[in-house]
Amino acid sequence: MTIDALLALCLFAFVTSITPGPSNLMLLASGASFGLWRTLPQVAGITLGFTALLLAVGLGLGAALAAWPALHIGLQAAGAAYLLYLAWRIGRSRSLGGDGEARPLTLWQSAAFQWVNPKAWAVAATTMAVHASPQAPVASVLLICAAFAVVNLPSILAWAGCGQALRRVLADPARLKWFNLAMAALLAATLWPMLV
Repeated sequence: MTIDALLALCLFAFVTSITPGPSNLMLLASGASFGLWRTLPQVAGITLGFTALLLAVGLGLGAALAAWPALHIGLQAAGAAYLLYLAWRIGRSRSLGGDGEARPLTLWQSAAFQWVNPKAWAVAATTMAVHASPQAPVASVLLICAAFAVVNLPSILAWAGCGQALRRVLADPARLKWFNLAMAALLAATLWPMLV
């Protein structure tokens, strides 16, 4: 991969990592509700899970899903159901730091979520289609995964940090309620492209 191609890949990774999507909205809500420190496992899980998804798509999982459309539809349905469940959890949260049973997603929960996250699948498929090299498929896939991991981690950490910065404003229960309801609605709205 040339330096120009690597820079283009890193720019693409930055834009797709920093823009709103299900994971980033969950990080914003988690940073606001639980603080940055308690949200760090969720941040790490997103980077780990997405990198694993990217690797799997690059090594042929995308082709397998294209060959078996029912598997793809099942994955989409599971993803939509889990996303709606997470939106419901966020929408009913009413206190900073959790309300007894509320807690941020764990590293493994957020890693697994990437496998049913519609934006993650779209980004992974697009990335491999555009940036993987047919002349060096394995090496290019590994380089793409490494570049994404390096760019993704600080990009999504910024979302959790923004949530942390909102904690003082959201100390008012009424503001927190409306913030969480807005985050839940936005998270559910990320399903719209998949439904259309």
